[in-house]
Amino acid sequence: MYPQFNEQFTAATRQFADTAAQINRLALENAEKVFGLQLAAFNDSANATFAFLGQVAEARDFDALKAVVPNGVQIARENVERAISTGQEVYGQTLKTNEAIGQIAKGQFEAATAQAQSNAEKVVKAAGKVTAK
Repeated sequence: MYPQFNEQFTAATRQFADTAAQINRLALENAEKVFGLQLAAFNDSANATFAFLGQVAEARDFDALKAVVPNGVQIARENVERAISTGQEVYGQTLKTNEAIGQIAKGQFEAATAQAQSNAEKVVKAAGKVTAK
């Protein structure tokens, strides 16, 4: 009886470890993608901002500064749009990852339920045979 229990426990532990590894891999891939998206957006925003600051530094009089201000407003708007777009992409990517993790968990619950039903049916059949004797 104990060897059978140990085998079942070992198999369940191995299955749990495999599932945890799959989930961790998905979560890590999601974190990498999210970090990459945010880093790219930050890089683009920083480049645009520093280019604008370079234009401001080159302005020598009030008229030149007035000419640069619309560029600053445009860059600020683009930075906000970029941040919103990146946030939406991050949300979408995280949602897809969470759905994949949910599917893995659902599959594990379904497999465990099927295994439990199978074991219960075996016990019922064995009990029926013992009662018939």
